Amino acid sequence: MARCVAVMGSPGTGKSTVVDQLSGLDGNAPPPPRQATEMRIVPFSYGGEAWTAIDCPGSIELLQQSVDALTAADAAIICVPPDPEAAVLSAPYLKAVEAAGTPALLFVNKIDAAAGRMRDIVAELQDYASHVIVLRQIPMREGEAIVGAVDLVSERAWRYREGERSALIEIPDGVVDREHEARDDLLEHLSDFDDTLLEQIVEDQAPAGDEIYEICSRVLQENRVIPALIGAAEHGNGMRRLMKALRHEVPGVETLRHRLGAGVGSPAPLSAVAFHGHHRRHVGRMVFLRALDDGIAAGAHLGNGTISTLLDPATSKPYPKESVEPGHVVAAVKSDHLASGHVFSNSSAIPAPAWAGPRRGQLVRILAPAHERDEVKLSTTLSRIAEDDRALGVGQDAETGAQRVEVQGPLHLRVLGEALNEIFGLATDVADVAPQYREAIGRTTHVHYRHRKQSGGAGQFADVKLTVAPNARGAGFLFEETVKGGAVPRNYIPAVETGAVEAMAKGPLGFPVVDLKVMLTDGQHHSVDSSDMAFRIAGRSGVQQALADAAPVLLQPIHEVCFHVPSVFTGALGPIVSTLRGQVLGFDRDPEAKGWDVFRALLPESALADLAGQLRGATQGVGWFDSNFDHYEEVFGKDADRISAERLSA
Repeated sequence: MARCVAVMGSPGTGKSTVVDQLSGLDGNAPPPPRQATEMRIVPFSYGGEAWTAIDCPGSIELLQQSVDALTAADAAIICVPPDPEAAVLSAPYLKAVEAAGTPALLFVNKIDAAAGRMRDIVAELQDYASHVIVLRQIPMREGEAIVGAVDLVSERAWRYREGERSALIEIPDGVVDREHEARDDLLEHLSDFDDTLLEQIVEDQAPAGDEIYEICSRVLQENRVIPALIGAAEHGNGMRRLMKALRHEVPGVETLRHRLGAGVGSPAPLSAVAFHGHHRRHVGRMVFLRALDDGIAAGAHLGNGTISTLLDPATSKPYPKESVEPGHVVAAVKSDHLASGHVFSNSSAIPAPAWAGPRRGQLVRILAPAHERDEVKLSTTLSRIAEDDRALGVGQDAETGAQRVEVQGPLHLRVLGEALNEIFGLATDVADVAPQYREAIGRTTHVHYRHRKQSGGAGQFADVKLTVAPNARGAGFLFEETVKGGAVPRNYIPAVETGAVEAMAKGPLGFPVVDLKVMLTDGQHHSVDSSDMAFRIAGRSGVQQALADAAPVLLQPIHEVCFHVPSVFTGALGPIVSTLRGQVLGFDRDPEAKGWDVFRALLPESALADLAGQLRGATQGVGWFDSNFDHYEEVFGKDADRISAERLSA
């Protein structure tokens, strides 16, 4: 049985070093180095068993890759820094594993540089976890230096040795009291899930170590607790203990298959999950699959098509076996029907569970090809990339028709630009997205417009009298007519309405006009020279004249923004909203994530361009937001004059 773990955590916590160390414990060849912005797949063996580690990038802008990895992982290792004050950096990963229902272990890395006590680190992390975090090891200190660890289950002490396996020693006298206290806490937490252990504690009996290990294994497989272990991967310390915990406690692929099946409501047995994909130069599109059952092979039917070619995910060489055993990870190429973020039976493709869905982009930009001839190619290529980069949103700007991208931040934007240039040969320029300003009118006006043109042959004649008035905000356009006596024949009235709509495309301030009522009250026609076109021109020109005389006002779009932040940062959001000329609506506890708040505010769309950077600075990079258009609001004074002048001069 092959098992798979996703290794994730904030930048600088040593995730890749942990993966390298785990994969090398049994003398496996060193894995290839990981690119900072790419997921790395590392197959290895330990104790005669097959394992795959999914090494996830640390940037919060690439968090979606960690979420995607959870769709294929039997368990997750969250690497955390040895500093209580940095616990909040791990909050997004705790939130992700709890939403996914994935069993998780915490590994407090770089313990040799600990800035606080383990009990304080765990206490701070507990603020962001609904699951109980149980400390399984405590550090041994000599002065200020940490020289080893005590296992709380076996009650054995291990002294770290540089470049060698840790040495088994007697628990030092100065550590005994702390070990007893920490072990009692561990047993008390575990007794919540085992009646026999509870009875032993009540009766003051000493439970056997094997019994405790069995309980630890069961509660992790049932996803009841989150165990915390310690070490220093750079020095190889704590790696073998972590690997033994994985080996004895992580569930097999059948548990993942059941969890995914329940998450997507599929009655059919699931065969595989596609958890990541990307394009490689000279190779094409690669989709990473984890086999959930037998039957995955080149030429086999999966989802809505046939698998073409399978490669080893680490080396990109042809997969060495005829079929993929359950639990193993492979890369499929030339199989474009396999979409990332989907689970597959032999005959159907189903989107991954809702918890794996991508969050909205934090940064919106316009991408333009450096060469106009590449406009169509850019649109097609972005759509192809977005199939696998599920955190990327692509579309067309409503006003300009240019390519619009929604990314998670500047790093994500840079990664996208590099992929376009280096893999697809597309150089691009980046521009800001202009807010979708609108204009309306401030008062009712009446206009009499006559269109007359004679240029030989049949002429053009149309005479209209119009009343143009502001409509209720958000009510849109309304056209009415009160013409009597056939002054304007009924077959020409729709042309007047069409002309009025055309006039609204650009008002006197340079922006589309909204919330307008136009009433045709009277007019004249000519039996020969009148036509649909003549009345259309008269309607358009008449409304344009009325708009200029009706006190035009500039409207800016206002969005309702929902910030998702750890509670410790909520107080910093009020000043940000005030600085951006917004309005605070309030905040509530996030019902789906312990230690998080949902903070709501109204903000001008023009403020959203800078919001991601300000939020990142205020929340150490872990906060995020989504926004939706709410209403239009008037802009006055110098701001309105400046915006209109910029539009008219563009």
